[in-house]
Amino acid sequence: MVHFPFADREEAGRLLAEELSLHKIGKDAIILALTRGGVPVGYEVADRLHLPLDVIVVRKLGVP
Repeated sequence: MVHFPFADREEAGRLLAEELSLHKIGKDAIILALTRGGVPVGYEVADRLHLPLDVIVVRKLGVP
């Protein structure tokens, strides 16, 4: 069984936001989240730091 350090992505985002709140972040900052799992993390960070959230949609490239 694999042990993950977080219960879910939302918890990971909340903990990341706590860490980031210790740093000086400009009022013009924006949170960018990658699709495929990053949006729930980014949402929690943006919500807790009162920053705008944007999503980056990328296509996964298969490498032979």
